[in-house]
Amino acid sequence: MHDLSNRSHPLRASLSAEMHVRRLPRFASPCRLLQVVTLLGDAAARESRAYIEDIATAHGQTIATASRYAVLPIGPFTLVWEGHTEFASFTLILAGAFADPFDTGVFDGEAASILIGLPGQVIRATQIAVLRHPAGMPPRETLATWFDPSAIVVCDVAEGNARIASDFMLHPDGFGRLLIDDISLEGDEAAQLVVRLQELGNYRNMALLGLPMAQQLTPEVTAIEARLSALTHEVSERSTNDDALLDELTSVAAELARLVATTRYRMSATRAYAELSMERLRSLGIGAVRGFQTLADFTERRLVPAVRTCASFSNRLEDLSQRTAWTSSLLRTRIDIALAKQNRDLLESMDRRTQLQLRLQQAVEGLSVVAISYYLVSLIGYLAYPAGAEAKPYIVAGAVPVVMLAVWWMARRLRKGFAE
Repeated sequence: MHDLSNRSHPLRASLSAEMHVRRLPRFASPCRLLQVVTLLGDAAARESRAYIEDIATAHGQTIATASRYAVLPIGPFTLVWEGHTEFASFTLILAGAFADPFDTGVFDGEAASILIGLPGQVIRATQIAVLRHPAGMPPRETLATWFDPSAIVVCDVAEGNARIASDFMLHPDGFGRLLIDDISLEGDEAAQLVVRLQELGNYRNMALLGLPMAQQLTPEVTAIEARLSALTHEVSERSTNDDALLDELTSVAAELARLVATTRYRMSATRAYAELSMERLRSLGIGAVRGFQTLADFTERRLVPAVRTCASFSNRLEDLSQRTAWTSSLLRTRIDIALAKQNRDLLESMDRRTQLQLRLQQAVEGLSVVAISYYLVSLIGYLAYPAGAEAKPYIVAGAVPVVMLAVWWMARRLRKGFAE
């Protein structure tokens, strides 16, 4: 068998590794998990990788170069790290039975020190308890001790092979809570279910990041919209100052360009994360439990309006940009027409002046022929003195038409020469 490694594409290994990220190692019920998701900037992304590399080195392990996924056994825990474009997730897994599903004390010691030192800002933190209770999901009274009674969500997932409960709220310890009852999950199904549930929540929070920005900037968009409407009305008036209008339109266009540049990435990310959230929601195989709202109801009722608000905000910006371009084009057309009229009037004025100059030139040329002829005839008169007093008048009279014709012909030759 030939070795093909020396002919591999430079991205082959990373593409293969990409297909194995975003997963958790297999675990059995009961099990406790704690996941923290941090937002990353350029610097925080480097810090996140450096942080996980330091943890790996301290425990005698290494992380592959350019890898965005790592599983590190740390004592009784398993630490799973995954880097994304905008955020990183750190998940601690502790297998074994537990008395209190949401007691953070089990993650004290080294696990707590790892979580405290995480780089970046925390965007989501969740405690997850996976149990296999013979009697099924605890009753409502017990759930009310762990969750807000007015916001409990309970539903079947994984086609009825598991049931979840949560209120999707922050609790005093700074964590959200998710309880999973493993009814009949097998193999990797429990880990896959946790991944889907957490991705749904993480992508939902990332999608919601666009909402505060849209709400904050909506008054600015409304003000620009009012300015543009007033400018469009002024453009329709014939008595307005076009230069001042063009300056104002340029200012409006610059403001819109700034808003678009500020919000385009976040709004696009909101759409992408919302689509991912809805895909994860559809993949969960949700079934209703009588007396409780489902995860689908909770997600759609809160996520869809927020995403539509962001979409409406983006559409308003796009519409305003288009309207600004149309109004600017209309005003520039009017200015161009006015300039064309001015140029036409200027050309007509220049044409009239040229005609006047031509006539004046012709008049001057005629007078020049007469003047030159007069002096030439006078010279001929002086030359005719020897012929006598009686012959001189006849000589001068005969020379006049000849001289004038000769001068006119010479002047015409000169004019043609200059024209060429």
